[in-house]
Amino acid sequence: MLADGQEYAVNEVVVRLSMPQPAVSKHLGVLRRVGVVTMVKRGQHRMYRLNAAELKPVHDWVRTFERYWTHQLGQIKERAEAKARAGERTRGLNAGQHVARTRSGNGESR
Repeated sequence: MLADGQEYAVNEVVVRLSMPQPAVSKHLGVLRRVGVVTMVKRGQHRMYRLNAAELKPVHDWVRTFERYWTHQLGQIKERAEAKARAGERTRGLNAGQHVARTRSGNGESR
């Protein structure tokens, strides 16, 4: 939500994320302590803004593993697609057996 560079009050974050206020405050507090967000007081509101520059080291570190994840995700996708195709074939066979039983009239498959 903070990625657009705008400032947001805690209550705006609560509403937009449909999260309980204590959880939002706790998350923002942690992010503030590590420097990922900044907070300024405007009247009774605490306004939070993303400090994206602080995420760069994390981005760079994560990027070193990207090739492994991409490979793993590709394998997961292939397995899921193969399993879906196998399920479609199985469902097709089961439907054919049902038709054969219906045609025989006695409930036995041919």
